[in-house]
Amino acid sequence: MKISTEISSAAKHVGEVRAVELVAAAGFDAYDFSMFAMAPVDWKTGTVKESDHPLANAGYAAFAKEIAHVAKECGLVCNQSHAPFPSRGPLIPYLYRAIECTAIAGGDVCVIHPDNNKSAEENAEMYAPLLEFAKGCGVRIATENMWNWDREKNEALPAACSHHEDFLRHLLALDDPAFVACLDIGHAEMRGLGTTAVDMIRTLGPRLAALHVHDNDRHLDSHAIPFSMQIDFAAVAAALREVGYTGYVTLESERHLASYTPDTVAAGLAEMAAAARRLGAMIEG
Repeated sequence: MKISTEISSAAKHVGEVRAVELVAAAGFDAYDFSMFAMAPVDWKTGTVKESDHPLANAGYAAFAKEIAHVAKECGLVCNQSHAPFPSRGPLIPYLYRAIECTAIAGGDVCVIHPDNNKSAEENAEMYAPLLEFAKGCGVRIATENMWNWDREKNEALPAACSHHEDFLRHLLALDDPAFVACLDIGHAEMRGLGTTAVDMIRTLGPRLAALHVHDNDRHLDSHAIPFSMQIDFAAVAAALREVGYTGYVTLESERHLASYTPDTVAAGLAEMAAAARRLGAMIEG
């Protein structure tokens, strides 16, 4: 089973191009093209902030081509990408840009968040034109299980796709083979959502095309390296094997690299690759 990781956490230390090189050197087979820098959000106003990042400007396509070229030279492929969020208002045009960049990088799936507070039918209205554009680019769109937060109870609150039944409703609202599921294993295990990663996997079945893998204490969204906290990855692996999952093991354990430096980030990526390989072997049985 092949392994991948998001590149945003390493890019914070060394930039995207060097991050791809280090991901390859660490032993990953692929990379998740993280595009959050494409549309940095001012969360107080809900607007997109100005940025000099290449993805945020007219040279975004050339930058995506550069990353794709470097990855190819390193023997990496882009298995999936992650569009900026939240998926509403001023960010909608950037979702089309993210799909375009996914196609340039050779990615199969672009993960686009649902609007946390909308129903499956309402989110389908947002996804439908994006999906037509994506299919024209040869890219599938994956929706993802999200969460809100209850400050009084200090635990997660339901959001779009946060429960396995609602996740399936979102997929069925469009019912298109190019509209698939990216299961965020950490989100599924947060207290207050009434589900588990195993419930998600069994419900999504063949519609499950991508993963965001990280660990937590089954309370907070920690985005820690697998096998470092409390998620039962043996049960997760067994469920993935049960439904015949054949996609990549893609880490979204970005907080693991938070304490590293540009000089030591390679060691952190090697630790992540080892954890991903361990999980892949468990899934294979």
